Amino acid sequence: MKLKGTSRTVFILLFLAFNFGCDQVSKTIVRTKLDYYYHHTFLDNHFALYKVENGGAFLSFGGTLPQPIRIFLLMVIPALALVGGLIYIIKNDKFSMLTLTGIVACIGGGMGNLYDRIVYNTVTDFMYIRFSSSLQTGVFNLADVSIMVGVGLMLLDIFLTRNDDKQAEASA
Repeated sequence: MKLKGTSRTVFILLFLAFNFGCDQVSKTIVRTKLDYYYHHTFLDNHFALYKVENGGAFLSFGGTLPQPIRIFLLMVIPALALVGGLIYIIKNDKFSMLTLTGIVACIGGGMGNLYDRIVYNTVTDFMYIRFSSSLQTGVFNLADVSIMVGVGLMLLDIFLTRNDDKQAEASA
């Protein structure tokens, strides 16, 4: 199924708003209800809630850079990429629904974290997963989840499209 025209633009904007809204509501709850470095574990210590303010990007990368460089790398470039990406997907209707949803999820997650950087100068992270003693995540938030789900949807679409192409070649 491919959406066209106004219904496609409405889908993009509504999904972006939903995505951004869920991220910001979750962060607001964490900011107002949890103490800094609060720690509570669930599921036999495999899932934890923390309240961490991240001054950088993924795993605090860039958090110690001088302020002008940090602003340029973590605010200006991402803002340009998000606006450019949004304009591109609104104007270009060649994407499958799966890829479109993935791109919008990535943009929505990016918007959530960018908003935090602009308004709070940090990004609120609060979830942590430990799969095993040697495999665990950094502390992350719903915007990060949205970005990862979006990438996963795009990869899934590539895989499904590639398999469809192989089946078409085999039957030709």
